Amino acid sequence: MRRPAPLPRTPGRPGEEAAAPVAPSRRRRRDAGAEEELAPTDAVTPDDSADDDASDDAQPTSTRDVWRAARARRKALRAEIRRFTQRSRRRRIIWLSSIGAALLLVGGSVAAAYSPLFAVQKITVDGATSLDPAAIEAALGDQLGTPLALVDSSKVKAALLAFPLIETYALEARPPHDLTVRIVERTPVGVIRSEAGYTLVDAAGVALSTTSDQPAGQPVIDVAGGVDSAAFRSAGLVVRSLPSDVRAALTGIRATTADDVTLTLSSGLTVVWGSAEKSALKAIVLSKTMAAKPDAASIDVTSPEVAVAG
Repeated sequence: MRRPAPLPRTPGRPGEEAAAPVAPSRRRRRDAGAEEELAPTDAVTPDDSADDDASDDAQPTSTRDVWRAARARRKALRAEIRRFTQRSRRRRIIWLSSIGAALLLVGGSVAAAYSPLFAVQKITVDGATSLDPAAIEAALGDQLGTPLALVDSSKVKAALLAFPLIETYALEARPPHDLTVRIVERTPVGVIRSEAGYTLVDAAGVALSTTSDQPAGQPVIDVAGGVDSAAFRSAGLVVRSLPSDVRAALTGIRATTADDVTLTLSSGLTVVWGSAEKSALKAIVLSKTMAAKPDAASIDVTSPEVAVAG
């Protein structure tokens, strides 16, 4: 069997040997790697082709279209602002309306209060027992026709000073035309005998009236130092703390100091009271002792815890 003829060699430079043939499998692998490296750069994606087609179909934009788009954008922006600020604008309107109504109401009320629509047409005196209410109303007659808000308190005070029995007073306006004067009368505690007669005084030593005869139901106060002394102040506090039945039977009060007040009753009973301290407790003890020993000639309540009847 004949052997096949050898393959012809590639001619080369003299002295060089022909390069060895490359194996087909290795060459195919190298060519496949080159194709994989070239694929990302040479391949054309569908998106790029679509953008190219859209750019080819786009039309040039005119100045009028730009102006219209800007105007539409501003209009939409204003509509959004109005929508978001509608609640705050409504709240502001409500507040302004409320403030305006309040100012109008206050202004109208003040104007009406200082107008003749609310002038004094009637004066009422409340709390007078010993005093004559008609006399007090007549003394305040110059306030008639004056607006309630303009009633002069200094003139009212000057008019009421003519009534010593008034201890305190208060004015009360009752629209539209009434003025009420609430008074508290002084409480007399007894009379002080002098050359002028019998002067009725209260616990503060204020002279209420002077008569030639001793007023009925008013005890004679005999204290050292007069109405400005501590003895008189202590005696006044004692009289004001007495029970009504004992106060009605009281005929005389003596004191040389603030700690030795002595009372005399119409029954002839002598009550040694002492100081004005614990007067409320002493009054209770006195009433109980008088009920328990009605024939007693004297009762000492200087120490109310241990009352002594003689």
